[in-house]
Amino acid sequence: MRKGLSALAAALLLLPAACTQPGTPPPAVSAPIAYLPALAGDYFPSTSRETGTTYHIYIAYPESYRQHPLRKYPIFYLLDGDSLFPYLAPHHLLLTYDDKVPEALLVGIAYGSFGEGNRRRVDFGDGAAAFHAFLKRELLPAVEARVRGDRARRILVGQSLGGGFILYSAYSDPGLFWGRIASNPTFQSHRPLVLGRPPAATGADTRLAVASGTRDVPAIRAGTLEWFAAHQSRPGPWRFNRIELQDGTHAADMPNVYRRAVNWLFGSPQK
Repeated sequence: MRKGLSALAAALLLLPAACTQPGTPPPAVSAPIAYLPALAGDYFPSTSRETGTTYHIYIAYPESYRQHPLRKYPIFYLLDGDSLFPYLAPHHLLLTYDDKVPEALLVGIAYGSFGEGNRRRVDFGDGAAAFHAFLKRELLPAVEARVRGDRARRILVGQSLGGGFILYSAYSDPGLFWGRIASNPTFQSHRPLVLGRPPAATGADTRLAVASGTRDVPAIRAGTLEWFAAHQSRPGPWRFNRIELQDGTHAADMPNVYRRAVNWLFGSPQK
């Protein structure tokens, strides 16, 4: 009887390999993210009343978070969290080692898809007002009730269409975030706003870094240069850092933009 059970168990172990055709991907396995310490933290879904969309919210904790229960940390909100959260959370950890930037909480705002269900073109474009209301009225209060984020050191980060939304946010509600990082922004939906009259000063110490790669998509590069010229003639009410990324491309240089901008925000040696 035991020999029969052993033979059956061996056959069952071999069954997936025997039934899988060459070249087909292996079956999906759910793996706990806690075993990736640079990404480990918190997760919750957030269904917005403002946009009608469910977002997947990921939070990466700094290394010292549990050892310092009274400390508050700068808090970065990453648009396009499907890609930028797993990209930049480990990157920020390494920056704390090499560049001595402050430890921080990183929040990824994800759609759970790069295709159907990904509303970035709406949220960062014509639907920006509703998405911004979601951030201000729903997401920021929900996140900051869960974690020890320093509300005086909120930073919003976006690339491409997300970078265009960063400019929209800076012009429509400049005091909501202390810092903003826009990489290779495309802002066609917001041209009248971001090329027009800058917002009035709020009295707050706010900061805006805008980056453009010299090898960005030509039309997007031209738009960013147009915005640089408009801002130079009519600057906004924030400290400003123009980042020219030599040989920088549209998306793959986001970690380089992030490094330079974060060092500038916190006055670290690396520029």
